[in-house]
Amino acid sequence: MSHRLPTALATVEPTALSSASAALARKARFWDRIARKYAADPIADLPGYEATLQRVQGLLSTGHDVLEIGCGTGSTALRLAPHTRRLLATDVSAEMIAIAREKLAAQPMLQLGFAVADADAPVFGQGSWDAVLAFNLLHLVDDLDHAIDAVVRALRPGGLFISKTACVKEMNPLVPRLALPLMRAIGKAPHVLCFDAPQLQAALVRHGLVVEAVERHGTKGKDIRVFIVARKPQA
Repeated sequence: MSHRLPTALATVEPTALSSASAALARKARFWDRIARKYAADPIADLPGYEATLQRVQGLLSTGHDVLEIGCGTGSTALRLAPHTRRLLATDVSAEMIAIAREKLAAQPMLQLGFAVADADAPVFGQGSWDAVLAFNLLHLVDDLDHAIDAVVRALRPGGLFISKTACVKEMNPLVPRLALPLMRAIGKAPHVLCFDAPQLQAALVRHGLVVEAVERHGTKGKDIRVFIVARKPQA
């Protein structure tokens, strides 16, 4: 078996690799620890969730190869897989993926698979996907620009990036400034990026994506989760 580093990592300094590995391990540990509770928690806004699912189903087809990053325990992937040719759903947490595979075993689908992978660096084939999905994820990545760049590289020309993201900057300022740092300090919250919807759209455009739709599907009070459909231009 070859022990050479992948090409993308071969030119990275060892100290940078060590730092990235440590950050990845910390992130995985947090989500592994809360995975079972996460799986048991009810969806806070079920009508809003169903609206998003219907919208995404309308954008996919049984001719599409689809990658989902940050899939959690796989509930959304199970709902969307029948509308694709194949769907590979990934998450940084091995425990989340274990739960997702339990669900898949109880509801087998040949076109659906689950794998452990970091959303900051999806590696399952560059230019291989007709759509990349990221739901309630982009505010949780380590580096927004790096994550979007990885998505763009994963997409085929003309492919869609479909995301739904909590824009933490749109919350009460006390939440990102005080509540989240305190919760993170005691291990009750993960690392969270603070941006609003225009800043997220600007990041997508900065990486060459064309934003086709910006929507809010929430049905309960102020909806900070923005749903965005963006397309990679044809070559």
